[in-house]
Amino acid sequence: MTINERRVGTVSRGIRCPIIREGDDLAAIVTDSVVEAAQYEGFEIRDRDVISITESIVARAQGNYASVDNIAEDVKAKLGSDTVGVIFPILSRNRFAICLRGIAKAVNKVVLMLSYPSDEVGNELISMDMIDEAGINPYSDILSLEKYRELFGYNKHEFTGVDYVDYYSELIRECGAEVEIVFANQAKAILNYTDYVINCDIHTRARTKRILQNAGAKVVLSLSDIMTAPINGSGFNSTYGLLGSNKSTEDSVKLFPQDCQDLVIAIQKNILDATGKNVEVMVYGDGAFKDPRGKIWELADPVVSPAFTDGLVGTPNELKLKYLADNDFKDLSGEELKKAISESIKSKDGNLVGNMASQGTTPRQLTDLIGSLCDLTSGSGDKGTPVVLVQGYFDNYTN
Repeated sequence: MTINERRVGTVSRGIRCPIIREGDDLAAIVTDSVVEAAQYEGFEIRDRDVISITESIVARAQGNYASVDNIAEDVKAKLGSDTVGVIFPILSRNRFAICLRGIAKAVNKVVLMLSYPSDEVGNELISMDMIDEAGINPYSDILSLEKYRELFGYNKHEFTGVDYVDYYSELIRECGAEVEIVFANQAKAILNYTDYVINCDIHTRARTKRILQNAGAKVVLSLSDIMTAPINGSGFNSTYGLLGSNKSTEDSVKLFPQDCQDLVIAIQKNILDATGKNVEVMVYGDGAFKDPRGKIWELADPVVSPAFTDGLVGTPNELKLKYLADNDFKDLSGEELKKAISESIKSKDGNLVGNMASQGTTPRQLTDLIGSLCDLTSGSGDKGTPVVLVQGYFDNYTN
């Protein structure tokens, strides 16, 4: 080992910040927090470090909130029907319950169509084993609430302890609307009940809307079509609407941040002015990963990152070290092996697509990969680190 050789690769640090309130100068706060952390903890900010800010504090600084009444007014204006089908929502008190409250306040009846055995992100109503035992075909069979209860009874979510069928039903009734529950996985099934539909799926929303429109639905809205403009001075998101929103209070949601590209550029400039280093900056929400036990896919936001600097565009371009060691250089060891691998990395092409030595590397967007790392670092609870500094992410074996 040479005397200056680094012994550490990628490092992810949660950065503690003040509690953010509406109107705060977030660019200044993030810059000061990162620079002060480096000074207090004794680490150096480097070129190509990545500063990541959770979408939550961006939206809070923007004051990007909407009330149940705001949602109800928008739904009523855009749908104009007494009976509305609400299909494919995720099972979440945090992500969907307040949105559903606003929808229910706008109409006389909600036909709630739930996908089964799980929602889009993997929250189970029932297990696939239960489906098999009941002899049900989830791709074609449409179940009424009575049939569902007859076959499967009452089932509480493994982690939340909530029977979401009951929970959503009662929530709709509390808002003064009648409710009918249907279980189906074909979007067109809702047209047996109403021609006015809100499809609440996230990543498949464009296809679902197309299917319904082609099947003759009169009005189809996605969640991304609701709260796309201010309602009585409310917050909004012109691109994602209610998608990416989180519960703020029992009567309001915090929306996904609106127009935050200027923020990441401002922080990048601030850091350059303060340290002389060229860093990358991104805003991140949910990471894109799946829990193997609960089978829940974390990504309930429409994207991992709604804003990022130019250096985070693209995918990794990496060689698989173990492939080189086991194949190209299988007869080498020690310093000779290290030198051969280092030379391969230094001389690699700018695009390794189709190169066998890159197989098994992760062909995902940089922002999805780094955002997932940051989401796991910051957590969603009381760590108090809404900013994450990632160092060494763009290093390789030769650095």
